[in-house]
This record gives sequence, C-alpha cells and structure tokens, in this order.
Amino acid sequence: MNPARLPVGRQIKHYRQKNGNRSASVIAGLCGISERYLQMIEAGKKVPSADVLSRLAAELGVPIAALLSDELIDETPVPLTAAPAVARALMGYGPPRSAAPMNTSQLRERVEQAWCTWQSSKDRFTEAAGVLPELIGDVEHAVRVHRRGNDQEVRREVLRVAADLYGLLRSYCRRAGRLDLSLVVADRAIRAAEDADDPVRIAAAQWNLGHVLLSHSDPGAVEEAKEVALLAVEQLRHVPETVETKAVEGALELVAVVSEARCRNWWEARERLEKRAVPLARQVGEGNVLWTVFGPTNVDMHAMSIEMLAGEAAEGLRVADQIDTTQLPSRERRFTFGLELARCHDLRREDAAVLVHLLNLEEIAPEDLARSPLARDMILDLQNRVRPTFRRQVTDLAERFQLI
Repeated sequence: MNPARLPVGRQIKHYRQKNGNRSASVIAGLCGISERYLQMIEAGKKVPSADVLSRLAAELGVPIAALLSDELIDETPVPLTAAPAVARALMGYGPPRSAAPMNTSQLRERVEQAWCTWQSSKDRFTEAAGVLPELIGDVEHAVRVHRRGNDQEVRREVLRVAADLYGLLRSYCRRAGRLDLSLVVADRAIRAAEDADDPVRIAAAQWNLGHVLLSHSDPGAVEEAKEVALLAVEQLRHVPETVETKAVEGALELVAVVSEARCRNWWEARERLEKRAVPLARQVGEGNVLWTVFGPTNVDMHAMSIEMLAGEAAEGLRVADQIDTTQLPSRERRFTFGLELARCHDLRREDAAVLVHLLNLEEIAPEDLARSPLARDMILDLQNRVRPTFRRQVTDLAERFQLI
C-alpha cells in the first residue's frame, strides 16, 4: 500500500467521532498506544501496524475493512418494511369511492384507536398495516367530499382528523424505513392543519416534519429540523396560552434539543433542555397532547439521550437510573429508552448488560427491534466480541432477526 494514499487515519477519526464521539486519549489508552501516536495516525503521518489496526477496529466497533476503505461505510439501513397496501393507499391507488363519507365522529374514533394501537401494541407494525389502508381511503374520501360542502365546521373537523392520521403515518413510515413517504405525509399533515386553521395542529405537524428531518443522515437536514421547530415555537406564541400549546411547544423544543445533540453541540443541547424544555414540562405535567408524549419523563429521557450521543456513557446511565418509564403511554418511547440504555452499556463494553437490555427490548417491541439499525449493529458487534458464556444467546438473537 502507498502510505500517502492510505485513508486509515481519516477513517479512524470518523468512526471514533461517530461511534460515541470518544476522545483520542480514551481510544488510545484502550488500545495500548499513546494519544500522540493516535493523533499522528489520524493526521496521516503514521501508518499503524496490523496489530494496532486490529485493536483500533475492535474498539471502534467496525470491521478492519472499514478502516482501510477509500469510502466511509454508511450506517446499517433501516429495512424497508412499510406494507405495500399502505404505500398504495397513500399514492391514491385504492378503489374509487362514490358513496357518502363516514361521519366525522366515526372517523375520529377510528384514527384515535389507530393511534392507541400504534403507541401501545408490541405488534404495532402488523396491526397498523391491517387498518391503515382502509382508514387512509376513508379519511381522504371524506376530505374530498367536505372540501366542496357548505358546513365549514364539519369541513374543519375532517381536516383535523386528517392531520392526526398523517401524524400517525409519519411515524409509521419513518420507522418502516420509508423516509420518502414520511416526508410526503408530514407535508400533508401541515396542509390539512393549515386548511383547518388549527394553530396547535399546525405546530404539531411541524413537530412531525422535524422528526422526519432528524431521521436523515445529512447534517443540513438535521440543522433544518431545529429551524422548523423554533419557527413553529415562535408562531405558537401568537396563540392564546393553554396546556395544549405549552405541551406542543415543549415537544418542539425537544426536536431542537435533539438537533443540537446530533450536530455535536452538547452544551447547547443541555442548556436548551434545562432552560426551555424542563420548565414547560413542569407546567404541563405528564401527558400525551396530540400524541407527542411530552412531559417530565420524556424530558428526562432526552437528557439521557444527550449523554449517550456525546459518548458520556457513565453520566447517561446515572441519569437513566432516575427515570421510570412504566407509566408512559408510548411503547415506542419505552423502547427507545431501553435501546439507548443498551447503547450506554455498549460504549462501556458491558456485554452482559447489553444482552440483557436487547432481550428485554425483544419482549417489549420485537417489531421495533427488528427495524432498528442501532440494535442490529449492537447485536452484530456482540457476536464479534462476546464471551463464550453468552455467545449462544447472542447467536440465537441474531438468527431470530435474520442477521446471520
């Protein structure tokens, strides 16, 4: 190999920052080399021996090939698992409808039941795929009919129902790996809320859009999520203050917090959480306004997320010890908390704890675990380094999720 062209230093620095953003001194110490030597490797001034390269790859949790590649290896993608019938319904490929639409109270009940199922069922993807196609058709048919009607209150209520349904679809499509469809329905939610002239739902729809942008790997999209959220916060301040407006404002602030953390602005994320989200959570208490699950527990979970993203695993675990998620209405949030808890242990190479949490997550939400790139990566990493005592359990877990 030609040392002048060897990309290994650039790759090591990339994965050191990406996988927990750990300092050069920490990685060097764990690999038995000096910090200065690692800095020179990252700067392209030294070429590591095969032994050092192997130790670095193991510590960074990537294959040696990733460090020798000319191109950065992307994260494990989310499997594309959106039900074809859901995608077809969103694209308008359902049967033509000429009958009178279902009344708004029935549609409202069905959308709220779908939301409850989505937030509470361990088999939520399977159940959602069974009800969403017909529900999409019925709601959009009602919207089309009532747009031409004379009853403005019925028209507004149908549009509110549509905005709530599109919020659910945003979450479903994002978790199913269809960011393209997730962006489509986030936009539809905004348009429906605007047509209904419902300021709180407009803000909630912007919250939905912010989550879609946070799902992108492009730093520009992540930064844009914060801009979208804070613009929505500013617009909410022109609306009479209620518990609902404060709860949605808090949820938007959490989007900005995650954006700051994803952009590695750790102190800005912590400060925004403490100064903006915490006071709002104390004002509104635990709740689930427009399915945002905003409240003190969710805010505390974001505090742990910041530390996990910053690579401060010990602090993340300390914060997590103070959190009780058992009363949260959203299984998804409980799953995310458990996943980030597992990641904190993963950063500390506490393999038994990682395995325990992954097995617990399989019980809580197996369909979410199968669709999580982070979970899949942790399972594969465990296979490479776990002690023989736990290897059979890890292999069985990997086989159940078709990773081997």
